[in-house]
Amino acid sequence: MNRNTKINLVLLLAVAALAVLPLALGLGDHKKEPFTGADAEAETAITELKPDYEPWFSPLYEPPSGEIESALFALQAALGAGVLAYYFGLRRGRRQGEQRALERQAGSALAGAAGKSTAEQD
Repeated sequence: MNRNTKINLVLLLAVAALAVLPLALGLGDHKKEPFTGADAEAETAITELKPDYEPWFSPLYEPPSGEIESALFALQAALGAGVLAYYFGLRRGRRQGEQRALERQAGSALAGAAGKSTAEQD
């Protein structure tokens, strides 16, 4: 097993642990909605600390339900992951292309040198 494979396996295990441990340890069991986002947590904390607080502005678009809001967030995450995957794939493809071009140049240089040495022998 090469070094990259080991690193990938360790990262995969870390991601799996981050996903499973909060559920297995029962984190958030004492809350009404245990895994709400940071925005909802902040809003709750602000209204508890200062009930007469007025927000400075309102959102441009308020989704009609929590499911639609979650779907839009998932779509945003998927698009971001797609852009990152495209970028890293493009970088890797360019690197591989440059490496192949260097190998071809080295191969043609060796073939040219071998051709000259046999012609010089005649």
